[in-house]
Amino acid sequence: MTEAERFRGGLAVFILQIGMLFQFADAPAGPTRFDLLGTFNLAAPRAPGTRHYLQETRLLHIGLDGKPTGTETIRMKLEWMHTSSSGGGGDVFRCGKFTMRKNQDAEVSLPALEGWRYELRQTSSGLDDKGQVFGIDHAKFLDLKDSGGNGLQPVTAYQVYNSFIDFHSFTGVFAMPAEGGGIQDLKKIGDRIVHAAAFTEPPVNLGNLILPGSTFKNGEVTLEFKGLTGIQGVPCALIGFDSGESSFRMLMRPMPDMEIQAVGRSHYAGDLALELETRWVGQVIMSETVITQVNLPAPQSQIHELIERNTKISTITADEFERD
Repeated sequence: MTEAERFRGGLAVFILQIGMLFQFADAPAGPTRFDLLGTFNLAAPRAPGTRHYLQETRLLHIGLDGKPTGTETIRMKLEWMHTSSSGGGGDVFRCGKFTMRKNQDAEVSLPALEGWRYELRQTSSGLDDKGQVFGIDHAKFLDLKDSGGNGLQPVTAYQVYNSFIDFHSFTGVFAMPAEGGGIQDLKKIGDRIVHAAAFTEPPVNLGNLILPGSTFKNGEVTLEFKGLTGIQGVPCALIGFDSGESSFRMLMRPMPDMEIQAVGRSHYAGDLALELETRWVGQVIMSETVITQVNLPAPQSQIHELIERNTKISTITADEFERD
């Protein structure tokens, strides 16, 4: 190689290095220690718009001998139309496909729920004037039939109803400001607060399926600002929630002269990802352990069961929402 060729090669490398230097100089800086230790406003108004979600829940039933006794899988699609900058009541929801599967049986859908629209009503008590949580109409769940024309058992109908309660609890109650302790009090990574829902005892009755007097008593419900994450390429705050040691009591009357009582304990915990720019929930992952004792009247006996329940809420596209 001649001296001239070596000069031209060295010059080319020098020019390339200068170009890379300017390129890196113009690149945005990554997260800094100041950013991570700074304050965040997690209670800013949620951006108006429409989002679509898929909620998947799997229940594993376990006997006292530790062996699985059955599984159930529930899948629900919800469209959320949010027009108010306040993030309160007035939001409209539309249910898409709702399917259920027990053990290895064929999956069935609930045609009566597909296309159902309802308005979420937020009140200070969480109940409407009929005592219905979030204003969700109990009547919608009382005479449900699956795609095979079969009526649902009371416990199954309650699981369907509770799918909506779960969704609004995780994406609404925990993800929006609450008087007495809420996400607005999480300012910095590492902050942990007791939520306003702690030690409350909301009703869980459902028409004539689950009778009045049925309640779920929360333990010390907490929220924790765990850090930052990315969901589908969107920066999010990672918020942990924990119910503490909770308990419940459910009353059922399968026949006019027969009342069944189920009592037990529950502990659920999980994480929700809150988009930093829009304040929409990007994802929720929840796990719950439930211990149940069912008291049967005659002959007087008891049934004991352990249930592991896992739920994931994910954002999906409008096309995925409409698709079976």
